[in-house]
Amino acid sequence: MRAWALPLAALTAVLPAVGAPTAAVGAPTAAARASTAAVAGPSGLRNRAPAGMVPPCPNVPAPATRPPQPPPPADPAARAVGGAALATAGLAVPQSVPAPPAVTATSWVVADLDSGAVLGGCGPHEYGVPASVQKLLLAATMLPRLDPRREVTVTAEDLAIEPGSSAVGLIEGGRYRIETIWLGLLLKSGNEAANALARLGGGADGQAGGIRAMNEQARQLGALQTHAVTPSGLDGPGQFTSAYDLALIFRACFADPAFRRYAATRTAEVPGQPALREKPFQIQNDNQLLYQYPGALGGKTGFTDLARHTYVGAAERNGRRLVVTLLGAETATQRGWQQGAALLDWGFRLPRDAAVGRLVRPGELTAASATPTGTAPPSALAGGAGLHGAPAGGPAPWPRTGPLLGVGAVLVAGGAVLISRRRRHAVRASSGTTGQGW
Repeated sequence: MRAWALPLAALTAVLPAVGAPTAAVGAPTAAARASTAAVAGPSGLRNRAPAGMVPPCPNVPAPATRPPQPPPPADPAARAVGGAALATAGLAVPQSVPAPPAVTATSWVVADLDSGAVLGGCGPHEYGVPASVQKLLLAATMLPRLDPRREVTVTAEDLAIEPGSSAVGLIEGGRYRIETIWLGLLLKSGNEAANALARLGGGADGQAGGIRAMNEQARQLGALQTHAVTPSGLDGPGQFTSAYDLALIFRACFADPAFRRYAATRTAEVPGQPALREKPFQIQNDNQLLYQYPGALGGKTGFTDLARHTYVGAAERNGRRLVVTLLGAETATQRGWQQGAALLDWGFRLPRDAAVGRLVRPGELTAASATPTGTAPPSALAGGAGLHGAPAGGPAPWPRTGPLLGVGAVLVAGGAVLISRRRRHAVRASSGTTGQGW
């Protein structure tokens, strides 16, 4: 059975809370118009187009590749999560704001990390292939489960990754702290690190249990269009996500102080393995936003031949923290992080009350579907209350602890270059690879 979303019947009762689906694109029902107005606030919506018309996203090319199998059928309930205005394949931005920059990503979202307001998007709920940004779902799932101080042994199963795909350089039989493996995952997009973390957090079922937990976590977060097949983001039949879901997942990650430290780390050291005659070596963060964009907080890169370039990045400016997610980008003129930076610039220029929807809170949709009466609790309502501050009935905005670069003995200062004569220490960008630092 597919794990794309909660059953439609269970979600039907939630629809009034998260935005009723439109009867047709550009021709919303009265209920949908009311929900849209509640979510969008006084700014209104740019994507109120004549019936049958969808405002196009700027400069979006036809996808270069197609998924290995068609994406799941469009689920009106899943597409309406966060507000009816987000249920579009085209552009959704507030009325009377500057047009967003032209990017090659086939879908994207810009959202406020603290309030959860969605500032705008292009096809926010369109299915896409994740590549290595899938590792964010792994982090959201496993960070609470695994003690970072625990020392573990890497197995042959962990190293069973696609030849030439991105790896941090862990070796079979090597003993590493889990903290070191997290750094290898988030700095160098190590696919063997993803396998190890999924195995370690998957209980008796190992990696398979880890992947199952990832899918359960996606449903808990409200990421109803996300389905993991691999922990690393290496392509697999039936593996999908959306730009909206990625924003939910990153926001959950960012609530964890350990994730904030890892994501902001520029340089780390992987300890040597004397018993295996392996010397220590250094790794650097592939996310160029950290080096090139003032106020950058972290993020994740991704690439496969199928997914093309995917990217998630966050930054802070004037006390405001935004996240950008994008899928299906080409990099002929701008790399993924540069497209993300352009969209962040656009988001920071918008008024603080500009929004077209919101990010639902963890557990909000599952709590709504579980009520005996089938009606959503007040905290699940998608109205304007709490949109620009602490969500009504929910937690306060994410803590503002600044990124800490010291994470134990594995971190070193400076920007030393990783030099290794061993192929397993190299990060390749060949066919099917993920985690390319573009």
